[in-house]
Amino acid sequence: MQRRHFLNTMAGAATAGALMPFPAIAQALDQVKVIYGFPAGSAGDSVARRVAEKLGGTAYSKNPGYVENKPGAGGRIALETLKAAPADGSVLALAPVSALSVYPYIYPKLTYKPEDVTAVSIGAIMFHGLAVGPAVPAEVKTLKDFLAWAKAHPEKASYGSPGAGSMPHLLGALLGMRAGVEIKHVPYRGTVPSITDLVGGQIAAAMNPSGDYLQYMKTGRIRVLATSGKKRSPFLPDVPTFTELGYPDVTSEEWFGFYAPARTPAATIAAANAAITQALKDKAVVDALALVGLVANASSPQDMAADQKAEYERWGPLVRQIGFTSES
Repeated sequence: MQRRHFLNTMAGAATAGALMPFPAIAQALDQVKVIYGFPAGSAGDSVARRVAEKLGGTAYSKNPGYVENKPGAGGRIALETLKAAPADGSVLALAPVSALSVYPYIYPKLTYKPEDVTAVSIGAIMFHGLAVGPAVPAEVKTLKDFLAWAKAHPEKASYGSPGAGSMPHLLGALLGMRAGVEIKHVPYRGTVPSITDLVGGQIAAAMNPSGDYLQYMKTGRIRVLATSGKKRSPFLPDVPTFTELGYPDVTSEEWFGFYAPARTPAATIAAANAAITQALKDKAVVDALALVGLVANASSPQDMAADQKAEYERWGPLVRQIGFTSES
């Protein structure tokens, strides 16, 4: 995909959305399906389910929505499915911003384009984190300790991620490159299986949304060494950021966003945005997302598209430095 084409597409979509009036939707849909491209039980799955169940009884949908998990390929399957869905608002997808801002650099044969989908609203912000498990000695307590251990034990040094080309994968690769330490990447089909292997000692470390670690930290079997936010995670205030530890570009406050198929009517996008925004202000939803380390954060479609564009511009040079593509 040509970089200029991507940017022009996103800028045009944001401008058109900002100028176009949003008339009321003629009739609420019976029900809405939300496709999520990772396994049930992950932090992002909570966003999809908590919001979907709140869509009922709004101008957008008569009944609560439901979630269909389509894990695999780093979330690409969900967007491929959305591309072919009816453009009437009955099907949305929840996807990480990297699926549209980073994947175009990684997958030369990506089966969807940014213009195949339409921004509806950001759902929640997440902070990624590097955690180690029982395969790493207990005396390894800091990121510096882990990097030293990994350098001394290259045959054991590995980290899992939710999938090849995912943001956690790239953050881990960037960390290894900046630190001058080779850490083998082990891709999984989502965060849950990677953390299962981390806790079981099959892999040394994992880079995942840090909220997915919270329930396992209570047992003491995993230790989170650093997080990816510009500031410390509100859920792990005692864990330093990569920036604090000397790796300022190992930074990401990635978000999950709701998308609709292209050509979905503006009135339907507006109704969906209003319903999602209302859901994300519900205290029960906010609290439920906080339990899995996510910050509920609705947005306008225009702000979502603009932030996606900024992420695309930032990660292009970094992906080229890392040198990873699907054909690597």
